[in-house]
Amino acid sequence: MEQGGTLEAIQQTIRQAATLDELKEIRNQWVGRKGRITEQMKELSRLAPDLRRERGAELNAWRESVLAALTRREEELVDLEERRALVHERLDLTIPGRRPEVGLLHPLTRVRRRIEDVFLRLGFSLAYGPQVESEWYNFEALNIPPDHPARDMQDSFFVDVPGLVLRTHTSPVQIRSMQRHQGKLPVKIIAPGLTYRRDDDATHVPMFQQVEGLVVDEGISLADLTGTLTVMAQELFGDGVDTRFRSSYFPFTEPSVEMDVTCAVCRGAGCRVCKETGWVEILGSGVVHPVVLENGGYDPSIVTGFAFGMGIERIAMRIFGLDDLRLLYQNDVRYLDTFQSGEGDGPGDFKSSLA
Repeated sequence: MEQGGTLEAIQQTIRQAATLDELKEIRNQWVGRKGRITEQMKELSRLAPDLRRERGAELNAWRESVLAALTRREEELVDLEERRALVHERLDLTIPGRRPEVGLLHPLTRVRRRIEDVFLRLGFSLAYGPQVESEWYNFEALNIPPDHPARDMQDSFFVDVPGLVLRTHTSPVQIRSMQRHQGKLPVKIIAPGLTYRRDDDATHVPMFQQVEGLVVDEGISLADLTGTLTVMAQELFGDGVDTRFRSSYFPFTEPSVEMDVTCAVCRGAGCRVCKETGWVEILGSGVVHPVVLENGGYDPSIVTGFAFGMGIERIAMRIFGLDDLRLLYQNDVRYLDTFQSGEGDGPGDFKSSLA
């Protein structure tokens, strides 16, 4: 072997390699694309046939021996590196692990579920309706004539199909529920869902969630309405909450009342959120108008009912003590993480660390 030494010398060099990089250099030196043994094998074509066979067998034997020695030493070096790693890279089991980030339900979802739970325990059932609604169900069946201000383009989102609108409230579910009952009594439902109006300020957003309530039966009065809503307020906000009912006007109820609760931000002292009154309006309600009962398939001379509609965002503002509900729709995880994840039975479980 030219410039080479004996096979034993090559193997000795391989055994003395201290790192994988050194071993790689030895491999390239002898059996690489330009290695000495490889170059010798390229020269075989120049030899006579007899010498070619003899020399080729010798070179092949050398090459196999060198490759075997390289493989053995590589395995030894890899094992040695692993042993060194076990000594110098031991795991410190006393280091605290990383806590996984656990998601939680959105505050509005939690409030909606709590409202549903309160009314389900009061004997109500859940009802639903389409978000793209006909003008008849959304307006006319609820005693809102075509010339009513609520049907102005500035308040409602109309779609391209004539006669259809993005529902401005969940009140159309009143009519649909009465029609499904087909005159049977009692009708006792709540209808949670998304609604749409052209509003955008600290206490209004263009898309918001609402819960509609309806009770129809014989002998239903305004006292049943105020009693039911007072129980609801105590369940949601705690026994210490103050409530009041004020006369109002809605086309689909007569008489109509609005319900106020003490402001969660100022505790009734007066602030920007409650406009210095100490009260925050959370819902509108009233005795179901006879025209609405007739459109639902009931005789107003025999049955009466009450209805109410509340914005879930308004309820969330009162529970969490918020002054701008638009923050709930910005999907800022840092902000949403400030809300506790507990969902117990008491109102305190809904408190935010911001409050």
